Parts: sequence; structure tokens; C-alpha cells
Amino acid sequence: MAKAPAAKTVTVTQYASPQRRPAEQRATLVGLGLNKINRRSTLNDTPAVRGMIAKVAHLVRVVE
Repeated sequence: MAKAPAAKTVTVTQYASPQRRPAEQRATLVGLGLNKINRRSTLNDTPAVRGMIAKVAHLVRVVE
């Protein structure tokens, strides 16, 4: 039996504080699994996740 191809993932690291940011951006970070500086989260590379990353691109760094 052949294995299904592994889903592509993207690793996101938070490097800036969400203080003094709109509540939507703070909620987006929580949705990405981030809430403190230097936290990392590995997520499936989907259009929804890419949209969330784009919304807080100034607060996170992305590793493909």
C-alpha cells in the first residue's frame, strides 16, 4: 500500500509583541497558535493559513 503524500507545512515564529495592536491581529496570532515572542507553530500550508499570516506579517517570520 502506498503512502499518501505528506501535506505541505509552514512554520511560523512570532518575533514581535501584539501589544498596541488591534484586537483582530491579536486574535489572529492566537488562531495561529502563537501568543508570546519566540513561539513557533507548524501549520498545514493552506490558503486560510496564508491569509492569516498575511494579516500579521509584520509580527511573524515564516519558514517554508
